[in-house]
Amino acid sequence: MNLTSVFRFKLFLTIVTALVLTIPAFASPVIPVPTQPQQPVFTPSAPKLSANSYILIDATSGKILAEKDADKRVPPASLTKLMTLYIVSSALKSGEIHWDDKVRISTKAWKTEGSRMFVKVNSEVPVKELVKGIIVVSGNDATVALAEYIAGTEEAFTSIMNQQAQRLGMKGTHFTDSTGLPDPNHYSTARDLAILTQAYINHFPEDYHLYAEKWMTYNGIKQPNRNRLLWRYQYADGLKTGHTKEAGSCLVASAKKDGMRLVSIVLGAPSDRVRTEDSARLLTYGFRFFETHKLYNASSPLVKARVWKGKKTEVPLGITQDLYVTVPAGQYKKLQASLKLNNPIKAPIKKGDVYGKLIITLNKQEVASASLVALDNDPEGGLWRRASDTVKYNIHKVFSNDEKTFNTG
Repeated sequence: MNLTSVFRFKLFLTIVTALVLTIPAFASPVIPVPTQPQQPVFTPSAPKLSANSYILIDATSGKILAEKDADKRVPPASLTKLMTLYIVSSALKSGEIHWDDKVRISTKAWKTEGSRMFVKVNSEVPVKELVKGIIVVSGNDATVALAEYIAGTEEAFTSIMNQQAQRLGMKGTHFTDSTGLPDPNHYSTARDLAILTQAYINHFPEDYHLYAEKWMTYNGIKQPNRNRLLWRYQYADGLKTGHTKEAGSCLVASAKKDGMRLVSIVLGAPSDRVRTEDSARLLTYGFRFFETHKLYNASSPLVKARVWKGKKTEVPLGITQDLYVTVPAGQYKKLQASLKLNNPIKAPIKKGDVYGKLIITLNKQEVASASLVALDNDPEGGLWRRASDTVKYNIHKVFSNDEKTFNTG
C-alpha cells in the first residue's frame, strides 16, 4: 500500500470515528428492581345489582370499572334530557343563546305530559330558570320550551340530538323527542349514556354545579331534586333521574372524592329506592378499589427524538391531551411507560404530526396509550447535513434501540 492510499484510509477512519461519536445514545434507562417483593393487591368483583343494565366509569380517564349488559338498547326515559342539556350548554357556550334570554312558552310545551316545572302558556321565562327546571325537577314543559327556542320545533331539535349522538360515538342511541316520553324508536344504552355524561362533564364544567341543587321554587311551587343520591351519598353532586313504566327507574349519578370523579349509569331498576342504592354501591366500589392518577401533561416534551436530515438534530415529542390512568388501588408504582418511535424520523417535521406512541402497561397489560406528536417544526437541513446524516443513519441502524421504557412512579 503506497503512502497516498495509507493517508486516504486514515482520513476515512477519522471521518467515520467522528461521525460515530456524534450519534446520540439510544440505550434504555435501567429500571430499578424492588429490593423486597410487593404484596399482591386483590380487586373484588363488582357488587351484584338489581338493575337490568349498568356501567361504572372514571369520568377523567374513561376507564370502565364495572358493567352489565352495557350495550343493551333500552328506553332511557328522562335520562334523554342529558342530551337536551348538552345541546343547551353548547348553545350557551357558543353565544347562540344566553342565560337571561326570555323564552315564550308555547301551548305544546305547556301541555306536555309528565313531570313539570309548571310554567304558564305564553309567559316568558329566562333560559336559566328553564335549565334549572330540567335539571332539578325534570320538567317536560321546560324541556320542550328550550328545544323550540333553540331549533324552532321539537322535531328539528331532535334531529340535532341524533346528530350530536353520532359525533360523540353513541352507536346504540336514537331519539324521537327531547324529553324521553316512550316511543319504540327512542332508545339508548348504559355505555352511550356514560359517553354522553363524560363529555358533558369535561366540555361544560362551568354548568355542572347546577346538578347538585336539591330544591327549586317556581311559580310558588317548591319541588325537590328527584335524585335522592344528593341526600344519601356525601360525594354525589349529580346528575339525572328517569322513570317510565317501560324504562323502570333509572339514574345517571356522578360523585367526586379526593379528586377522583366517577360516573354510574343504572337502568331498569325496580324502584326509586333501588336505583339509589344500586348507584351508591357502584360508586363506593369504585372509590374503594380503584385510583386515578395524572401521568403526563399535554404539550410537555416526553422525549427528544433524533431527526435525520433536518435543520436541527432533535425534535421534542409529546401528547396532545393530559394523560390519566385508572388502576386498582395500590398498583400505581407498578405502572411502566414505553415510547415507540417511528424509525427513521426524517425531516421535514411538521408540528402536530404523529411520530410515535406512548404506551402505559400494568403487569405487562396495556392500560392506556396516546400518540406522540411533534411539538415543533424542523425543516430539511442543508446539503452537508443531509449527506452526513445519510452516513450516520447507516451506522445508527446497527447500534440503536428506539424503544425506551421507564417507571411512571
